[in-house]
Amino acid sequence: MEDVPPQRARYVAIITDGNGRWAQARGLSVAEGHQAGADVVKARLRDAAEFGVRELTVYSFSTENWSRGAEEVTALMRMFSERLLSETPELKEEGVRMRFIGSRDRVAAALLEQMDWAEAETAHNTAITLFVAFNYGGRAEILRAAERYAGGGEDTFRQGLYAPEMHDPDLVIRTSGEQRLSNYLLWQSAYSELVFAEELWPDFSREAFAAALDAYAGRARRFGGR
Repeated sequence: MEDVPPQRARYVAIITDGNGRWAQARGLSVAEGHQAGADVVKARLRDAAEFGVRELTVYSFSTENWSRGAEEVTALMRMFSERLLSETPELKEEGVRMRFIGSRDRVAAALLEQMDWAEAETAHNTAITLFVAFNYGGRAEILRAAERYAGGGEDTFRQGLYAPEMHDPDLVIRTSGEQRLSNYLLWQSAYSELVFAEELWPDFSREAFAAALDAYAGRARRFGGR
């Protein structure tokens, strides 16, 4: 089997790491770092649509993040709610479809209602789909699917995942220089290409995003063949 050079990545997932370190380096609060990171998510989402990406998945809040200080978690939840309410109409106008993947456990009922509202408001959009991994853990997702699985192969197993319609990412990007998946899309990223960027997430520019996509386009994918 010959190597087949891939085209542009159409399904991209990002581990948006480094908000806290970015804020600390500037004498800012962690909450301000997360606000800056949220601004970059919106900017790179727009870039993704221009670059021909069809699905962008971002790691917003992991199941492990509950172990952070109560003040930081509270600020994150407040910011998530405020951004959801203020930005959903704008994203709807831009043709963005929003989907949330993750456990609903421990998430406030009011926030769950807002998430359902955002999904319903954008359900018919087709420019790009933004999957937000919120209260998400890859192992928990696989266990959930296993509990629902009664046999039938991988396609049937996939129906138990949080978003069965989500394509496996062509490319997974992690910022901040760390080189691990951190319990992110463990099932879906089995054959994803990986790019580890040195930039902290708030510094991850359009040019850095384009460079990651170019790195992917220059690779040959074999999927276990020769």
